[in-house]
Amino acid sequence: MRRSRVTNAALVSAGAVLLASAAVAVAMPAGAAAAGCSVKYSVSSQWQGGFGANVAITNLGDAVTSWTLTWNYNAGQTVTQAWNTTLTQSGTTVTARNVSYNGAIATNGTVSFGFNGSWTGSNPDPTTFALNGVGCTGGTEPTPPPTDPPPTTPPPNGPADITVNSATRYQTVDGFGAAQSIWGSAWSTTDTQTLVGMGANQLGLSIVRTGLSPESSEWATHVNSLKTAKSYGSNVKILASPWTAPAAWKTNNSRVNGGKLRTDYYDDYANHLNSYVQYMRGQGVPIDVTSVQNEPDWHPDYDSMDWSGTELRTFVRDQGTKVQNTKLMVAEAVNLNYNFTDPTLNDSTARNNIGYIGGHLYGTEESGRLRPYSLAEQHNKPVWMTEWNLHAADGGGSNIWGNPANAAVWNETLDDIMRTVHKSMEANWNAYIWWYGKRYYSFIGDGESAFGTVAGAPLKRGYAFSQYAKYVRPGYQRVALTKSSKASPLEVTAYQGDGKVTLVILNRSNSAVNNAVIQAPQNVSRAEHYLTSQNANAASQPTSVNGGQATINVGARSISTLVFTL
Repeated sequence: MRRSRVTNAALVSAGAVLLASAAVAVAMPAGAAAAGCSVKYSVSSQWQGGFGANVAITNLGDAVTSWTLTWNYNAGQTVTQAWNTTLTQSGTTVTARNVSYNGAIATNGTVSFGFNGSWTGSNPDPTTFALNGVGCTGGTEPTPPPTDPPPTTPPPNGPADITVNSATRYQTVDGFGAAQSIWGSAWSTTDTQTLVGMGANQLGLSIVRTGLSPESSEWATHVNSLKTAKSYGSNVKILASPWTAPAAWKTNNSRVNGGKLRTDYYDDYANHLNSYVQYMRGQGVPIDVTSVQNEPDWHPDYDSMDWSGTELRTFVRDQGTKVQNTKLMVAEAVNLNYNFTDPTLNDSTARNNIGYIGGHLYGTEESGRLRPYSLAEQHNKPVWMTEWNLHAADGGGSNIWGNPANAAVWNETLDDIMRTVHKSMEANWNAYIWWYGKRYYSFIGDGESAFGTVAGAPLKRGYAFSQYAKYVRPGYQRVALTKSSKASPLEVTAYQGDGKVTLVILNRSNSAVNNAVIQAPQNVSRAEHYLTSQNANAASQPTSVNGGQATINVGARSISTLVFTL
């Protein structure tokens, strides 16, 4: 009798498999000595992200020195990692062969093996098998009901491809985030929840950057969305960045086209920053970090203000203590130009008045500064990358950003955006903040018709970024790891916190790394694997656990996260 099937679209996108089982009587080929040989094909467990299957061949007979078992999947099913067999798939045909460690043949004429798999569309039972080329058919037996969390089927212990070493520790992570619209309308409550929430199809941002307007009449614009971020998200920090002081305090008497803050208004500017922080605090929105200036080295024809590094040093040295209930940041220079931060770090009074070093990623890598900032580390000042914006894939045609299958969009996301997040973590930076969180090329769509996004709907770039943001939480510490030659194509960072060890894995190569064994620092109670690729959005993947090891498949051109619960 055919069992009921779960064909929920979410399960399909997660690669879930509810695999059937069959007990099959098999006739042996000519020359084999075990008439009555049989195959038992059963599912030991299944869940909403996958399955664990076992296969036993009995009455094999002593004269059989090797065996090959084949069956067909005719509805798109795919096998993944396996143990005690060499398992391959070509089209619909699955082939299992004996391997040395399960013996050419057991003394009782029985061998067994197991594997995991995935499916799309539907998942009917395999109905025919062949042992050493001789076909056979059989019936079915019940499959266990789904469980949550998914059980795991232990593979054999073996050498690890990635080994986490938590004894060697690096920076503490403050978070991953994005900016609100600096001059436009506020995020809606739903937008904010999608961006900072930790649930399904939410992106888990832990930092929100907001603009500090020169006009106090504009401060109320983002109050509600910031309150939502603080209350709905998990340990969300707010960074406030000013683009300019009020026009009357500047040498060019204008909000735009740069111009310097007049020195006789330094105290007024400090009071202005403090007034904003206290206003927001009164609205129930603590401002965790307040920048002195966005891009002091850039004077475009919109809100902007010029500073030198020594001017910033003088301001925070003489006025910094006036800004209360927050920590100050310098200098958010365009390409983390040290000339704008070294003077403050080298002055003990100025240095004591700031909490953070900030910088943007425009030209930083080309300038050789996407690396550890030793002077900031020497003085225990966390380094935040507070802005980068790239959408060169726009030239690929209309509606491309709303099309998750668009290769240009995915290539830019993986090879540029996600790669620089990885490199910033390896550089011991403490935070990575993208430009607008809601935009057609960003994390959730803005509904702009020319680019095909739906307002408020998560985009491919958002799912990819969530592989860091959602699973590497504020307070986690990056730890060391080593890789085998098999894992050499992978770009990996590891983190520890909240009783978890989390690895973020980029595979920018065109080949999957299958059956990768990941070694945790100790035995684990659970392992979860989520993957984003051109065809998947933070989708749960099959994961086998044994003691302190997990075995996973890392898809080609993907970013994935493995979370160990210790």
